[in-house]
Amino acid sequence: MSYQYTPWQWGDVTESELRAEMRSQGLAPFTWRNGPGDHFSYHSRSYTRIIYIISGSATFHFAETNEAVNLEPGDKIEIEARTQHAIDVGPEGVYGLEAALRRR
Repeated sequence: MSYQYTPWQWGDVTESELRAEMRSQGLAPFTWRNGPGDHFSYHSRSYTRIIYIISGSATFHFAETNEAVNLEPGDKIEIEARTQHAIDVGPEGVYGLEAALRRR
């Protein structure tokens, strides 16, 4: 599979919880945000992306499988390197944490 989606199941979420979770996995998270309705055409990265949503929402579209995954606060998605994906930001924008996972 070119991505792995993990929904948040533990009630309200905070940035500090998500940041701590990522750091416990040896990741170095950084924050990002995009405005309501922003769209990013299909693209890929040379590394695996780990993304958690802090607030708002975004839908990730995958070219290979023609699937769409909607992420909301606390949700996590891991997108393997070289996976073509597009992103549509929800009506309230999105604020999240991301880290690069470079496999050896």
